[in-house]
Amino acid sequence: MTTFRQQARRLLVAAIAATAFAGPITAHADITIGQTAGHTGTVAASVKEATSGAKLYFDIVNATGGVNGQKITLVSLDDKFDAKLAVTNAKQLIDQGVIALFLNRGTPLTQAVMPLLTEHKIPLVGPSTGAMVLHKPVHPWLFNVRAPYQREAERAIEHLSLIGVERIAIVQVDDTFGEDAVQGAFSGLAKTNKTAVAHEKYDRAKPDFGPLMPKLLAKQPQAVVFIGSGTAVVQGMKAVRAAGSTAQLVTLSNNASAGFIKDLGDIAYGVIVSQVFPYERSIAKPIIKEALDAARGAGMELTPTVVEGYVSAKVLVEGLKRAGKQPTRQSLRDALENMGRFDLGGIELGYNAKDHSGLDYVDLAIVDQSGKFRR
Repeated sequence: MTTFRQQARRLLVAAIAATAFAGPITAHADITIGQTAGHTGTVAASVKEATSGAKLYFDIVNATGGVNGQKITLVSLDDKFDAKLAVTNAKQLIDQGVIALFLNRGTPLTQAVMPLLTEHKIPLVGPSTGAMVLHKPVHPWLFNVRAPYQREAERAIEHLSLIGVERIAIVQVDDTFGEDAVQGAFSGLAKTNKTAVAHEKYDRAKPDFGPLMPKLLAKQPQAVVFIGSGTAVVQGMKAVRAAGSTAQLVTLSNNASAGFIKDLGDIAYGVIVSQVFPYERSIAKPIIKEALDAARGAGMELTPTVVEGYVSAKVLVEGLKRAGKQPTRQSLRDALENMGRFDLGGIELGYNAKDHSGLDYVDLAIVDQSGKFRR
């Protein structure tokens, strides 16, 4: 009998050939999903891992007959983490007839795309961002999977307080993501009767940490919380270490990828990264054991970001199963909103007309000496 791992490995090889990004939707595709995300640029490492996790689940579904006999194809376009290009890509995908947009990346980019959802009556499922503006007020066509960034930042500050850290500095990207997430950090500081000893912002398009370091480190912080994405946060953390500071370095789950750790290099050890899914080695959670077996069978490493893609794909597929034998954008939206409580495998997700938030899971991990996340 063919083993699950052998099957998954063959599926992955087939997927690479069948779902190369940026191609037009072909006539044989039964159910086509569209993604615009930064496959190149500052967030490429995380985007590629999340996308590989989603494809892993789609491949397994397709191998067992698809959804009501229809196979799923994911068409991915590269927006280079640029909001204008994200809108252009989204319009192209919508015009080509995708049933849903899926697993895009970035708060400003998601905000730019949101008007298209209402205009074209198309769902966006699993945006890889936790901005509160995506949760409140509820957008009728947007369905979150991950918890809000504000919850992550608040939890990180509370943890630092619990381990005796008193002098906390914040470095944030100067955009809507940064302004959103920092509110959670402020909430955590207020709950622990603290204020930030320093609070600096950097330009999203052209990050330059040189001028920030003297002002930041003059306050002698014991911890520096970075709210930003990908290579910019790597540059900032390296600047802290290059200036001689041994402060605890902290960031949010949008950087919870193996690529982020690799980019940090020899300063990765000890960095704290918040998490919005169960520990990727916690096989007591059925969803993790399922994803871990699939990843091993395909020769992949299961990282927190791969888990995000896998779980988001599972949510989307469940919506498609409930949307009827010939699902439409409207029937998919209605199926998701009426999903109620759905057990993903040890964690529950739920939607209704007043709540499209998905999961509320938040945890913390630290990078160990081997370059792995540990909890």
